[in-house]
Amino acid sequence: MDSGINALSIFDTRSVALQITSYHMSWMFRFCLLFLLMVSPAMAASVSGVPRVVDGDTLVVQNTRVRLFGIDAPEAQQTCEGAAGRAWSCGAAATQSLRELVKQGVRCTGDEEDRYGRLIAVCRVGGRDLNAAMVARGAAFAYRKYSMAYVRQEAEAKSARRGIWQGAAERPDLVRAQKRADVAPPQAGCAIKGNISARGHLYHLPGMGSYNATRINAHKGERWFCSEAQAKAAGWRRAGS
Repeated sequence: MDSGINALSIFDTRSVALQITSYHMSWMFRFCLLFLLMVSPAMAASVSGVPRVVDGDTLVVQNTRVRLFGIDAPEAQQTCEGAAGRAWSCGAAATQSLRELVKQGVRCTGDEEDRYGRLIAVCRVGGRDLNAAMVARGAAFAYRKYSMAYVRQEAEAKSARRGIWQGAAERPDLVRAQKRADVAPPQAGCAIKGNISARGHLYHLPGMGSYNATRINAHKGERWFCSEAQAKAAGWRRAGS
């Protein structure tokens, strides 16, 4: 009787010990798995195919919206100043430039999304860095706010006066900021834009090449005018004169 009780006690003790050991191993496994998930880098996403071009730095590849990493192309409706001082549609040109480069298809890889849900990616065309190519041909700026990866290509394009570097060009992030700060005309008929730039106080009339790209920022002292006479009386001069 005593030996049976002792044997049973030993069995129970071992069973409890095994349960405790199993519990600790399970807990340790879960802890290690959680730790690995926390420290491991995000899985890179990759998409490939012939894309649809949205603008100079955005593509749609297999229903995935892709924002080209490290570059910032002129806004779709943005104009820049050409070598002769005339405005040209640099935004439309950047979009067309990207279309030409991606005709044969792309492969885009990235591991994060922006606030609009776009995959931030480096895209390649036959092994060639598409992002770098856009900057090198003067179709986009190096987006220093997020990366210095394409500063060298920008310097080369600027030195050769390619694309946006043939004249004055405003960086797209500043254009977007100005658009957010735009002030609407105070009343109907007051559609003349009084803009302040490095060239002074200039006013832009509807129909001028630079009109649509000109933004009014009241914080800078810019304003609307109802007539050319009013603009001239305030000390502003006609753009292009």
